[in-house]
Amino acid sequence: MLSGLAHAGPTLDKINQRGTIKVGVGTTPGFFTPDSNGKWQGFFIDYGRALSIAVFGTPDKVEFTSSSPQQRLPALQSGEFDILLSGVTVTATRAFKLGFHFGPTVFYDGQGILVRKDLGVTKAADLDGATIGAQSGTTGELNVADFFRKTGKTFTPVTIEDTGQFIDALESGRVDAITQDSSDLVGKRTQLKKPDDYVLLPERLSKEPLAPAIAGGDDRWLELVNWTVNATIQAEEWGITSANVDEFLKSEDPAIQRFLGVDPSFANDIGLDPKWAYNIIKTVGNYGEIFDRNLKPLGWERGYNSLWTDGGLLYSPPFR
Repeated sequence: MLSGLAHAGPTLDKINQRGTIKVGVGTTPGFFTPDSNGKWQGFFIDYGRALSIAVFGTPDKVEFTSSSPQQRLPALQSGEFDILLSGVTVTATRAFKLGFHFGPTVFYDGQGILVRKDLGVTKAADLDGATIGAQSGTTGELNVADFFRKTGKTFTPVTIEDTGQFIDALESGRVDAITQDSSDLVGKRTQLKKPDDYVLLPERLSKEPLAPAIAGGDDRWLELVNWTVNATIQAEEWGITSANVDEFLKSEDPAIQRFLGVDPSFANDIGLDPKWAYNIIKTVGNYGEIFDRNLKPLGWERGYNSLWTDGGLLYSPPFR
């Protein structure tokens, strides 16, 4: 169990008393989906397990529950979840008006449009007059309207509450295209009966930085989320993987010694188990391993989600 409980706040107190972390997730292949045995798998799921390691020293004290975009933020606000790892976009309104705090961006996304190839369009502006499905209760509705307003084109919006209905709407011809975060659309395309009959257009209609979301009022919990994510990014920058992390225990680099708990003074100062980062990397891997295991099989390229040293946006503050 997490040490330094005198510094815990209301959420972290509940987590420790309960003995599990309650996590709200979605249902997008690669990001969060139950396998044939009902065990959750995916990119964001691995971060839930990493948090369980940071708090409890084991990856299994975490409970995942699927929640729709309409339900997830109210559920977090009411305390039903301790954290949302459901691909929540960071926005000023959610921070100021709704009072949510966000961890580091774990996936840099953008809203895309998936269309039937037989429409013959190659860019979003070609969809003048098209019928486009968007999920209600998301920023996607507003973004697509803004895009067509800016381009002087017209479209007919069809709001769809359940993302499961997107496939039916597209395949039945009820809509010409659907719009969501491109991460969702990559997964949706794999679920179509004839994926090759559809194409993801190149434009991104928005910036969609996806980050863990928690309710305000628990700084200790927020910092645990922050540094759990940062640990996976820093490990990749140093070349530390689940396979070679034990070799790095022999490193003479003082920064790596602090990171892996060989020098326990840093972890003791912040009230964590000296092996917390080591255990995360040993169990779930670094950021690149998490990405490759869950998203690469779906055809995702790293892109913006590469390390800053490789031209991407991922950058961890120092562990000291």
